[in-house]
Amino acid sequence: RRLSTQTTLSHGQSLLEIVVEIIQGQIRDVTQQDPARYLPFVGTLFLFIAVSNILAIIPGFHPPTGSLSTTAALALCVFVSTPLFGIAERGLGGFLKTYLQPSPFLLPFNIFGELTRTVALALRLFGNVMSGSMMVAAALAIAPLFFPIIMSALGLLIGLIQAYIFAILALVFIASANQAHQEQAQTASTNEKRTEGP
Repeated sequence: RRLSTQTTLSHGQSLLEIVVEIIQGQIRDVTQQDPARYLPFVGTLFLFIAVSNILAIIPGFHPPTGSLSTTAALALCVFVSTPLFGIAERGLGGFLKTYLQPSPFLLPFNIFGELTRTVALALRLFGNVMSGSMMVAAALAIAPLFFPIIMSALGLLIGLIQAYIFAILALVFIASANQAHQEQAQTASTNEKRTEGP
C-alpha cells in the first residue's frame, strides 16, 4: 500500500520487488511469453503455499497445506484456471478443439487426463507436507532437544521447494495449452502461405 519510487526503498519493498522479479523470471523462462498475464495467479499460488509451509515451524501450528481440503482447493483452482486462460487466449471454440487433438477418438482420454492431473497435484502437495510434519513430530519424540531444529530447517527448505514445484506445474499446465494453440496457428499460417505460392 505504501510503494515508493524514491531512490531509497524500505527493506520490505526491496524484498517484495526481488520476489516479484524472481517469479517473473521463472514464468518467462518456462512459458517464453510475457509473464504479466500469469504473474497474479502463479505468484499468488507460490506465495500462499510457501507462507503456509513456513508457518509449520511454529509449535502447535498445523500448515494449511497439510490438509487435503486445502490442497484439493488449490488444485481445483489450477483445474479451473487452465481452461479460463485457454478461452481468453483463443476463444471457447478454439479451446474445446484442443480436446479433439490429435483425433476425436481421444476426447475421453484427454478429459480423463485433465481430471487425473488435478487429483495428482492435490495428493502430491498434501502427501509431501504431511510427511514432513510427521517426520518432525517423530524426531521431537526421539530427540527432543537438538534434532527437531535440524528437521525444522529441512522442513522449511522442503516447504519452499514444494511451493515452487506446485506453482511451476500449474504454470506448465496453463502455458502448454496456450503453446499448443500458438503452434497450431503458426502451422496453419505456414500452410496458407505455401498454398498461395509465389
